[in-house]
Amino acid sequence: MKTAVEKMRERLGKPHVMTSISLRIPEHVIADLKEIAPTLGFSGYQALIKAYVSQGLRKDLQRLEGSNVQALTESLRRRGMKDDDISAAIKEAGLKSA
Repeated sequence: MKTAVEKMRERLGKPHVMTSISLRIPEHVIADLKEIAPTLGFSGYQALIKAYVSQGLRKDLQRLEGSNVQALTESLRRRGMKDDDISAAIKEAGLKSA
């Protein structure tokens, strides 16, 4: 399975194919998005929505990637590796434990 960073690098190198979707969002939320978008440097509220979705997706991908670290940790424990060694390897690799 590719890491979140690998997926991000792969996506940045490709043109973005867009698709239209329909969302039902309360009017007051749209009004708030329209008001805050220019303040945050966005051209409009739809760009801000896309940014929020992308930000949440990246966060969840990183969190789920961390769960792979947890699964690996448990597997290594079952094979007799000591917790100190596992922790040192995770730290050396620059990974976050779940």
